[in-house]
Amino acid sequence: MPMQQGGGDDGCKDQRATGNPVRDSGAPSDSPPPFPSTESPSSEKLEHEDEQQQAGPSLPEDALVEILSRVPYRSLRRFKCVSKPWLALCSATDIRRRSPQTLSGFFHFGVDGLMFHNLSGRGPPMVDPSLPFLRRSYKRVTVEQCCSSLLLCQCAGKSCSEEYDYVVCNPATERCHLLPPIVLPDGQPHTLDPSNIFLGFDTAAPSSFLVFAPMSSYCDEFAEVAIYSSDTRRWTFVQSNWGGKTFLVGNPECVFLNGIMHMTTHHSSVATVDAEGKVWRTIEIPGVMPNRYDNAMASIGQSQGRLHAWRIDYHHDCQLYVWVLVDYESGKWSLKHTVNVLELFRMHCRKDVESYTMFAIHPECDLIFLTDGEEMTMSYDMDNQKVHVICTSEEFLGGLPYTPCFAE
Repeated sequence: MPMQQGGGDDGCKDQRATGNPVRDSGAPSDSPPPFPSTESPSSEKLEHEDEQQQAGPSLPEDALVEILSRVPYRSLRRFKCVSKPWLALCSATDIRRRSPQTLSGFFHFGVDGLMFHNLSGRGPPMVDPSLPFLRRSYKRVTVEQCCSSLLLCQCAGKSCSEEYDYVVCNPATERCHLLPPIVLPDGQPHTLDPSNIFLGFDTAAPSSFLVFAPMSSYCDEFAEVAIYSSDTRRWTFVQSNWGGKTFLVGNPECVFLNGIMHMTTHHSSVATVDAEGKVWRTIEIPGVMPNRYDNAMASIGQSQGRLHAWRIDYHHDCQLYVWVLVDYESGKWSLKHTVNVLELFRMHCRKDVESYTMFAIHPECDLIFLTDGEEMTMSYDMDNQKVHVICTSEEFLGGLPYTPCFAE
C-alpha cells in the first residue's frame, strides 16, 4: 500500500492526512480566498494603502459573517494574514464561536514538557501547549485527560506544598473551572485518584461538563461513583450497579458519548454510567479472551457518533482489529476493519521489545493513528487503505486528540 510523507489536515474525505488540500482543477496552486483581494499593493499604490484598508471587504458584512462562520478555525487563522480588515473580521468572537471545528491535533509530552502537534503537520501549534493562563496561578500543570475540547489538569501551587487542584479548562477560550474537593457524607475528605477521574464533555452543550470519579473500597472494587456537574457545581454520590468487581483501566481510556461515560476495564469490557448515575451496564468487547492475561489491552474511541473498540493481536502477526458498536441496546459489535500492523510500518517481523499502538481514531471519518513508540507515527485511512507518515522522529509518538471549541 502506498506510503506518503506528511501530516494530517482538517478534512476526512478529500483532505486526508497528506497536508495537501484538494483544489479545483482550474484553480491555481495557491488560490487566495475569493474576497477581499489578497494582492499586495504595488509601489505606485502605496499611498492608497490606508484607503484600501479602510474600505474593508467588498461584500456586505452580514454575508461575510455568515460565510466565515461556516469555515473551519484553521482556515480562519490563515485568512487573518491576508490584511488588516481580514484580521479584524476573522477575529470576531461571533464568527469563532459559530465556526465548525474538527480534529486539530494532539496534546502530548516531549522533552520540553507538554507539547501540541498540529494534525496538518505545518505551522505553529494551534494552541499554546504551555497553557499560560494556568501558569499564572500554578507552578506545575499536568494534563490528565482531554475530552474533545476540554482538558482535565492536575495543578500544583507556586509553593512547595504537596496539595494540588483539579482544573477543567478550555485552551481555546482560556476559561477555567476549579473542581471543589470531594467531601464524603460523613464529613471526611476524599483524595482523588488522578488515574480514575473521567471528564465528560459534548460540544453540543458547550457550557456544561461532567466529571466522574469512581471511588474504590475493599479490594479496589468501585462501590460508589462521585459525579460532578458544572451546572450545579457540586458532587453527587451514587451507588455502583455494575455488579461484581470492576477494575477500570483508567483515563484516558474513556469515551463520553450521548451523555454516557464509557470506561474500559481489565476484564475486556466497557463499563458505562449515565450523567445522573441511574443507568449502569457493561458491554463486552469482542475478540478478546477475558481469562487470558497475555491479551493486548483493548481501547475505545468514538467516530461518527458511534463507539469503536480496537486491539492489536500480537499472537497473530500483529493484526489490528477495529470494531464498531452497531446496536447499542443489544451490545452488538461489527468488525469494521482489520490490517497487519507490521505491513503498515514495513516490518518483516516483530521483535519481543517492539510494541505498536493505535492511539486515536478521527471523530468524523475512518482515519486512525498509530505509532511504533520509538520513532514513527502515522495515519491510516481504513477506506482507501492509504498510509501517511506524520512523524519519523521521537518528537511525536501519540497523544490526546483535541478539537477546539470557542462556544461558551
